[in-house]
Amino acid sequence: MDASEAFDTEGVVAIRGAAELVRLLPPNAWAIVALTRLRHTGLPLPAVLITADDVKRGKPNPEGYMLAARRLSMAPDRCVVVEDAPAGVDAARAAGMRVVGLTTTHSRAELKGADVTAAQLVDIQVSASDTRPAGGLTVCITEAS
Repeated sequence: MDASEAFDTEGVVAIRGAAELVRLLPPNAWAIVALTRLRHTGLPLPAVLITADDVKRGKPNPEGYMLAARRLSMAPDRCVVVEDAPAGVDAARAAGMRVVGLTTTHSRAELKGADVTAAQLVDIQVSASDTRPAGGLTVCITEAS
């Protein structure tokens, strides 16, 4: 199934706010754990891209998120995951990461394991933070539950 989805790119587009959000992130501070068809959205790709070829077990297993954290040289508890599916929320939580549930494909109730939810990516603001120990990013949700 993953292989067939990777080649089915008809209608694959970036969701509203995706380009703006990733432009705010330093190149070495983010990763994507997704199917390879993401390349067809026109979004910039991060230095770390985890696909089905990189893991033995997919979501809800945390393997993909744990690998992303390792490749970013980040402790899992310092990571924030944006997820739109219950299996992804479960995977991120099992990895020990904070989760923003994006209600574009599932309801808030279905994403109940998320720390907070946002209706769209434009509701997520990211800024560099020099006041945090060892620097880092600050994530703010403007439409949250």
